[in-house]
Amino acid sequence: MSNTVMSTIIETRIYDGQKPGTSGLRKAVQVFMQEHYTENFIQAILQALGDKLFGSTLVVGGDGRYYVKEAVEKIIKIAAANGVKKLIIGQNGILSTPAVSTIIRKYKTLGGIVLTASHNPGGPDADFGIKFNCENGGPAPDYVTNKIYDITKVLKNYKTIPDISIDISKIQSTIIQVDGNSFIIDIIDSVNDYLEHMKNIFDFSSIKTLLQGSNDRPPFKVLINAMNGVTGPYVKRIFSELGVDNSSIVNAIPLEDFGGLHPDPNLTYAKDLVNAMKNGPYDFGAAFDGDGDRNMILGKKAFFVTPSDSLAVLAANLNTIPYFKKTGIKGYARSMPTGAAIDRVAAKNGIKFYEVPTGWKYFGNLMDAGFLSLCGEESFGTGSDHIREKDGIWACLAWLSIIASLGKSVEDILLNHWQIYGRNFFTRYDYENCDSEAANRMMQHIESEIQKPEFINSKLISENKVYIVRLSDNYSYIDPVDGSQASKQGLRILFQDGSRIIYRLSGTGSSGATIRVYVDSYEDDPTSLNKDAQEILKPLVTIALKISNLREFTGRDAPTVIT
Repeated sequence: MSNTVMSTIIETRIYDGQKPGTSGLRKAVQVFMQEHYTENFIQAILQALGDKLFGSTLVVGGDGRYYVKEAVEKIIKIAAANGVKKLIIGQNGILSTPAVSTIIRKYKTLGGIVLTASHNPGGPDADFGIKFNCENGGPAPDYVTNKIYDITKVLKNYKTIPDISIDISKIQSTIIQVDGNSFIIDIIDSVNDYLEHMKNIFDFSSIKTLLQGSNDRPPFKVLINAMNGVTGPYVKRIFSELGVDNSSIVNAIPLEDFGGLHPDPNLTYAKDLVNAMKNGPYDFGAAFDGDGDRNMILGKKAFFVTPSDSLAVLAANLNTIPYFKKTGIKGYARSMPTGAAIDRVAAKNGIKFYEVPTGWKYFGNLMDAGFLSLCGEESFGTGSDHIREKDGIWACLAWLSIIASLGKSVEDILLNHWQIYGRNFFTRYDYENCDSEAANRMMQHIESEIQKPEFINSKLISENKVYIVRLSDNYSYIDPVDGSQASKQGLRILFQDGSRIIYRLSGTGSSGATIRVYVDSYEDDPTSLNKDAQEILKPLVTIALKISNLREFTGRDAPTVIT
């Protein structure tokens, strides 16, 4: 390859439907592999950055799924032709989503392109995704994604340099002269910057003592499942530093099809972890999704910690973590559908609390304004203001840090927490790949039912349980930082006792519609705290399904996944 190359302009055709959702553009791999399809979207991202693009630095990496390497190759060529000064790329195209955010913030880059479809399956017949993260390290806000989409609708051509070829499997720095300007490609170790950041947040020596054991305490046995996703190299490095041997780390090689696994860390798709925890000697288990931003936490004998409870426990014990001892605790937040357990911690401890729509960008705005330290979503996402993405490994280390500090098991920590704050029993029913028109008709039906004046204060009864409606609406949000508004964010029924039913259509699938029904029921009766969640929630679930007429609209008798 010559060290001096010239850019060229390629005429293209417009593809409909390149509208990024809450987490970028997600489609089937075969869609992205169409001629010019990926190139168009990359060009639109770069064009949307305007004058700031020329001479800028961008981060590039992905979750290791099928088509990541080809996409990185296209990004290098298009970025070079569009006047980008430097690309920082993870070795083999591997960077977890939290690592991308870490690197953007550390090196103060203009942003990053993340190649992931998160928890969706991978492989030639599965899904791919591209999203842009801004200079704060967080997902692009609506005005940026709208701009990208507007450009895709009128794009006539894209710029590229066909002659550039870089070996991304090798850590190296390459400088090429492009149209008379220097263009730098840094292929970096995927883990180093993230690991350094974690060491600044947590006391690794106290976590290591927990895991290794001491004179008065046996070793605390962990089982970490990377689900053949991007976190494999990260957990191997981090947990070897913590003295954990490789037999406690499974599925740690990123595979293009995630080894046939569905890389979504929940009780359905991480069944092998659940079974190993049930039958094995482990005190603690964790699993992460494809791109490393989601987590599932289990205690001994597969004691399941719901994401809503996990967030609340972290909130209640955040001051034991060195990072927060330094920064102080500025505020807590959760997404609207997430169980309200953290609300009670905030109220009891006098900490400011925020409820936001689904989408990490809403948390990022609050963090940038200095309003927020900890946040989470019921969809197994937890994070803090150390970056601007949810962060699975961070959540796992936060739990281990708290366990080391309290000297209690996962289950005992939860039982103590419920004794103090009461328990929000929470479940989510997912109906995946429903007919989109039928799903929309169902949502319209629910909205018309809950907007009837007589619905407020009505009594809904199931199995001798009576729920009195306090409020029902289509949730909207006004950002306290910039005043921006988000409307139609989910249908809510709030009851006088603090229980809730939420209905949403998810935007994270690549085809069809995913209907999500969330049910949250608060109990402070000590005799109820240990009961099975599905048993406690059954009356409210029955009411939720009856109001929605879900079976009649979709033909579905049962959810695809229950969490």
